[in-house]
Amino acid sequence: MLPRIQSFVPAILFCLVTAAAQAATPKTSTARQEQRATLAFNTAKKNPLQLRAFLVRMPKGADLHMHLSGAIFAETFLKDAAADLLCVNPNTLSFTKNVGTTRSLAPQPVCSNGDVRAESVFADQHLYDALVDSFSMRSFIPSAGISAHDHFFSTFDRFGGIHKSHTGEWLNEVATRAAAQNEQYLEIMETPTFSNAAKLGYALGWPTGTSLLVGTTGQKEVTPEQLAKLRDALLAGGLRDEVATDRKELADAEAKRSAIENCPTMPQQTNVSIPSGDSIGEGHSTSCSVKIRFIYQVLRAFPPQQVFAQTLLGFELASQDPDVVGINFVQPEDAFYSMSEYHRQMQMLDYLHTIYPRVHITLHAGELAPGLVPPAGLRFHIREAVELGHAERIGHGADIMYEDNPKALLNEMADHHIMVEINLTSNDVILGIDPAHHPLPIYLAAHVPVAVSTDDEGVSRIDLTNEYIRAARDFNLSYADLKNMARTSLEHSFLPGPSLWRQPDSFTRTNPACGAQPLGAEKPTTKCQAFLQSSEKAAEQWKLEHRYQLFESTLP
Repeated sequence: MLPRIQSFVPAILFCLVTAAAQAATPKTSTARQEQRATLAFNTAKKNPLQLRAFLVRMPKGADLHMHLSGAIFAETFLKDAAADLLCVNPNTLSFTKNVGTTRSLAPQPVCSNGDVRAESVFADQHLYDALVDSFSMRSFIPSAGISAHDHFFSTFDRFGGIHKSHTGEWLNEVATRAAAQNEQYLEIMETPTFSNAAKLGYALGWPTGTSLLVGTTGQKEVTPEQLAKLRDALLAGGLRDEVATDRKELADAEAKRSAIENCPTMPQQTNVSIPSGDSIGEGHSTSCSVKIRFIYQVLRAFPPQQVFAQTLLGFELASQDPDVVGINFVQPEDAFYSMSEYHRQMQMLDYLHTIYPRVHITLHAGELAPGLVPPAGLRFHIREAVELGHAERIGHGADIMYEDNPKALLNEMADHHIMVEINLTSNDVILGIDPAHHPLPIYLAAHVPVAVSTDDEGVSRIDLTNEYIRAARDFNLSYADLKNMARTSLEHSFLPGPSLWRQPDSFTRTNPACGAQPLGAEKPTTKCQAFLQSSEKAAEQWKLEHRYQLFESTLP
């Protein structure tokens, strides 16, 4: 463990600082430290293993695009399936439910003919390996009729069926992995229970006649008046009752994670005097120091009556539970309902945004490539997500240059600070987009804020460090570029409160309250501490700067 670093400025000097100096640019670390870090990075960049060793220690801020089910490694699912007394179909290489259990003191699952107990997999190396491959992209080789895209999305059905009681364990797994890479904040996409909302949506049906309304994009439409009437009916039918269920699910999962990690308190507080537990030895923080918030996942590859009901439930939950910081639409963007209902789904968000304006929205948009859908399907998803769906962040955005008037759209995104969550491995594996055809350099050139993320690190069998390595090597990004990405990740997090930085996406001048000491000082001044306590976002940004201070000062 590294010694705690004290503030570089003696306390007596604080009272002598002028107002102009308070608004001046504080130094994150000395110019010499940053130059040394750049030189160390440039040297490490020449060798992939050296680069890995450098980047795993580098502070990374947040991972803003992570699906919980896709973030868990297959080995964990196999262990959980055995605990849940599930069975395995050796032919489909998927989990199945047992048909009963034995009466023995330690009950054992009774499996259908041909299926085997999940517990027995550990004694069969061939089946064990086959299941790990089935649940992930490990060893995958495309074959006739089975693309990487198809295999990737099929994994979720194969390892489904595990009980939600394991969610806390899964949170611990991703937090532990994040801490080992010097990450401090995760926004995790998760789908709590919504079965009652879905049943209610189907029972009420969809407004008649809406399928006949066709907009300029050739997509189905629905009016705000029709959605308002449907919302009233859903609420009258008891949709809000499921909010309490979902809040309890997420709270129980967080409590279990806390118990596993033996955390005295989870990192929800805003006190930013950096405690010793947040100091990083060898570049790593403890798992307890990783803050987690949730993005509510709406399943978009279903009929509109289900999608609207679940979306409404998500907005209700996010407006009541501070741990649910936003909404996202998930499932393959090229699926039938995802494509045919895309415009109408954006209209749903447009309407609900007027009712719940404080609920943040990030959307999967542009997770498409030529040939995956007809050319017309590539022309409008990102623009509609921004202009109609009120997306503050875009997930993937891989087909930006196939949009109508992409230059204007890029300018719009830059002007409005719409961030893109860049998933390099995911885009390569699922869409076949190699570095030469990836729009990351285009986004950077257009000054659109970007940050790398993992998407489904368990299925892809990667981590966030891997994505930083790809960004550095495949796109020749510099140390300063990667550092800006880490800062951007927290700048565009959905944590409450104003940013530490005076101007959006400009990491040069801080809020005047914190300008009187080195950026990231272990013990902020009273004025700065008061500001940081009023803003969770600024508090996490301050901690990131503290981590950079430690990282850059301890490089060889």
